[in-house]
Amino acid sequence: MQSYIEKVNKGQDLTFTEMAVAAERLFQEETPLEQIEALLVGLAAKGETATELAALAQVMKQNALTLQETPQRYIDNCGTGGDGIGSFNISTTTAFVLAAGGVPVAKHGNRKISSLAGSADTLEELGIHADFTTAELKTLLDREGLAFIFAPKVHPKLKRIGQVRQKIGKPTIFNLVGPLANPVELTAQFTGINRKTFIRDYAEVMQLLGRERGVVVYGAGGLDEASLAGENRLAILENGDIREMIVTPESVGLKRYPLTAIQGGDGKENADIVRQVLQNKESAYLDTVLLNAGIGFFTAGKVQTIEEGIHVARKVIASGAAYEKLQAIIAYSKAHIKELA
Repeated sequence: MQSYIEKVNKGQDLTFTEMAVAAERLFQEETPLEQIEALLVGLAAKGETATELAALAQVMKQNALTLQETPQRYIDNCGTGGDGIGSFNISTTTAFVLAAGGVPVAKHGNRKISSLAGSADTLEELGIHADFTTAELKTLLDREGLAFIFAPKVHPKLKRIGQVRQKIGKPTIFNLVGPLANPVELTAQFTGINRKTFIRDYAEVMQLLGRERGVVVYGAGGLDEASLAGENRLAILENGDIREMIVTPESVGLKRYPLTAIQGGDGKENADIVRQVLQNKESAYLDTVLLNAGIGFFTAGKVQTIEEGIHVARKVIASGAAYEKLQAIIAYSKAHIKELA
């Protein structure tokens, strides 16, 4: 491990094989925490490459528990996090809309690392716990077309690394790799990242990992979601090709809002925002979810354009279907807790 640490500290990139070996050592109990920290900090300082990211994603998936899910055209809309902006849980809220609109969602998530509330924190405030077994997650996917996959439950070897990430307190390669290490076989993926120059590289990693369709977005203002604050840069993987485009709120029929309009808080505050959005309360929060759900429906191939996807999302929320999906997942969670009691 020390040789890899020294190499990245010199600003040199690791090859696929080197990163794969280093990744295996990251997951080994005998690897000192200090070495894990040094490698993560060194990679972040150097700037992680698509090759390093693909190698880590492959090793993580090989070390993950499997859900043995029923084959469907699953999508994940998990962002990388780490943008430091403090927005509400946009992708978590959006997942209910996508699932209610007929797109099966297997959403990866975690607790707060570099934000006030990660998806798991907010979901627990809503009444959806993070303690599902892989069999129960499979049932949720089959029954509701939606499961929130708590990363530590399916990546048991991440526990020690999580301690290191908490200590570092800043984005590492594990923020970037999180969405790519979903144990469910994904057909499509919509991911927000907070590295403007990396969107095409990230789409290339999706392609290497076998995604048929993918959208990577760098949100206006540095958000790791699509934003209403201005220009969103997208890389779109479609039919084996990658193209880039700019999407503004105005170009898809939405109003522009500053990032301050979508500030979140702790898990309780964010849970309140989720409920309000899914109950169709007009706000910048709602419009932000409409934009991201529109891109999600487009990513899944359900619609031909993002604007058409926004119309679908608006109908799904207005009909009450998205809020009903939330209630169904809560009911399943409560029933599981009752069985454990």
